[in-house]
Amino acid sequence: MGFSIPQIDWLSLALPVAYLFVLGGSLYTFSTIYRKRKAAQSANLAPWFGPHLQRDIYLSLLHLDQRDDEQGKEKKEASPRIPDSVIRAALLRRAVEDIHRLVQIRTAKQACSALLQKGSVGDDLWQRFQRAEKELEDELRDVVMEANALAPNWGQIIFQSANEIAANTTLREKLDNIQEQTEAEKAWWEKRRAAIQADFMRELDEGDSKDGKSVSASTAPSSVDGEPDAVVVGAAGKKKKGKKN
Repeated sequence: MGFSIPQIDWLSLALPVAYLFVLGGSLYTFSTIYRKRKAAQSANLAPWFGPHLQRDIYLSLLHLDQRDDEQGKEKKEASPRIPDSVIRAALLRRAVEDIHRLVQIRTAKQACSALLQKGSVGDDLWQRFQRAEKELEDELRDVVMEANALAPNWGQIIFQSANEIAANTTLREKLDNIQEQTEAEKAWWEKRRAAIQADFMRELDEGDSKDGKSVSASTAPSSVDGEPDAVVVGAAGKKKKGKKN
């Protein structure tokens, strides 16, 4: 007795297989388009920080001599060479600006994450923050490499010096703001003192006028039509009668 091989209906299986292929292709196409669109949106997002002016100045000074070398030796001899101290100062100012940005990133990170969890902000803001954080990490690494290239082991202490300069700058700005507010507050207190003095003098004048009225009232007769005289006479008469008795 032999076994019969069941016949496979390939026509009925073709429809599910085609459906799976179409579904997989649609999902792949959708994910590819979605990733490209998100990447384009992330690239078009506004930067977290403004332009890095200190970095641009440092790079301009650093590549100035290289541009002179490309243009020829005669022009290089005609133009003076930029001192190394100027380049180091420009790199230090760049590190100071990086310190300010690092403080802003650390201050805003906890607030942004909390707002994102509550749903108060969208994903665009968080993407901007993450991109700024990544760019700042690359910037700090680049500054350390540039510092070590200019002076041996300077990259280990450049941010310590930059932190001290940033702290002194912040303190100086606060002192300048206090001094600017001093004149305005002094003028306000002068006006306030003049107003208080004017009110006090007005109260004194009103008190003097009230005292003058009370003195004049005490010297005037207490009643009209001679009634006080009658009372006095009556009292005198009683006293005389008492003496006679």
